Order: sequence, then C-alpha cells, then structure tokens
Amino acid sequence: MRPRISAFGSSRDDLPKARYEEVEELSRALAEMGLDGLVGGHQGMMAAFAKGMRAGGGHVRGITLSRFPTPPVNALAEEVRARDFFERMRLLIEEAQGYLVLPGGLGTLAELAMAWDLIAIRVLEPRPLVLFGEEWRALAEAMLARLWLSTERAAEVIHICTTPQEVLRAFAPLAQRR
Repeated sequence: MRPRISAFGSSRDDLPKARYEEVEELSRALAEMGLDGLVGGHQGMMAAFAKGMRAGGGHVRGITLSRFPTPPVNALAEEVRARDFFERMRLLIEEAQGYLVLPGGLGTLAELAMAWDLIAIRVLEPRPLVLFGEEWRALAEAMLARLWLSTERAAEVIHICTTPQEVLRAFAPLAQRR
C-alpha cells in the first residue's frame, strides 16, 4: 500500500492561478514518488492537490462533509462522507502518514494545529508535517514564541518549505517506505 499524505488548504476558488498550478505540479511529483493523497474537499488548493495527484498516478480519497454537495466534476478517486467537521478532521489526520499544509485560512490552521500537537505529544508516531509557503514561517514562529506549548519538541515537528523541491525532499523518506 502506498503511503498517504493529507493536504490541508484553502477551499477558495479565487486563489492566484500561479499558486494553484504550482500546487498541482507539486502534487503530481509527489504521486510520481509513490504517495497517495487525502483531501477534505473539492475546491481551491484541495482541488489543485487532487488534480495533480491523479495526473501523477496517485489515488486521492476525499473526506468530505455530507452537508456540502459533491460537484459532478471532481478529481477524487473515492469519497467518504463525514457527518461533521470533527469526524472529517479525525479521518484526515488518522488515515495519513504525513501532512502537507498549503495556503489556507482558519480551517487550515485548525487542521495544522491538531496534527502538530498530536505529533508533538506523541499521540501519533512521528511523520512529516510540511508547511509549504513562506507565509507559514511568521505564523509558526509567532506560535512557537508566544504559545504555551505542551512540549518543547514542538519546533522539531514542523518543516517549513518554500520551494517544491524542498517539499519533495521532506517527503522522500516517506515515499521510500513503500
């Protein structure tokens, strides 16, 4: 079975086209490395990730919310309908062997925070937690400096990558476990 990574990111459809295409190309390369994907929806960064994964030969499972309709055209290979946001987040975190945090908003931040803490306190085995984009650096640094974190290891858990090549290197050990 191929390792799976969950992609957390914005569902907005009005994101910069260049960023969308960069994520699509990155996820294609991740699939070609031997990884499969999980996403929480059909739009925005999640759509770019799913499209790229499928183009690279990867399998993409969507953990979507039953309250939102499934669009007739989407890039998911399969879809699991979650009852609520909490079940959706649990499945996205528990079913993945790594996480790719893409540009996003408060929902993305919530997913990042939960995965980050569960790895840091060792509820989950160590696994890649990759934040893609310079925009995450200031936020991560502020959280590390200002929050009362549950463990001193929290800083060691995240990897901030600003280029697709850095992301691929961060996930290479996971892809080699197949």
